[in-house]
Amino acid sequence: MNRFTKGMSVMEAWNFFVERWRFTDGLKGFIRVTRRVGLPDHDWKIGTLVGKDKFGNEYYENNRYMYGKHRWVRYGREKNSDPSMIPSEWHGWVHSFTDIPPTLRAPPKQLKLEPYAEENMTGSPWQYVPYSTTRPKVQSWKPPRAQR
Repeated sequence: MNRFTKGMSVMEAWNFFVERWRFTDGLKGFIRVTRRVGLPDHDWKIGTLVGKDKFGNEYYENNRYMYGKHRWVRYGREKNSDPSMIPSEWHGWVHSFTDIPPTLRAPPKQLKLEPYAEENMTGSPWQYVPYSTTRPKVQSWKPPRAQR
């Protein structure tokens, strides 16, 4: 079943495209607005839903696209999503290490010593910020005080 990654049918996508075309005054305006706004690549992709993982990520494939761009992920949550949220069993399929998705072949059992990777906290209040234990090599310049 072919679907847009946002859950649109092909007819709904066509109506969306035609509406945007009319709103932007034809091809020239459509290109101008698209360049200015910048649309994510996966919003325009059409593909077959291959599977879903336990985090809610959806995995799509369309072999008509160029190799390397023929598989993509729609993250379960739209905000604060990053590639570190892909489990290892799906990572191999998305990056074309294997052609068999984890929905068809069970992934190898994870050892109890290997917990799932934590979310990348960069840019959040909980990010890791190292501190320096050495003195700075360059001292900042302080202007001399003027005599009054």
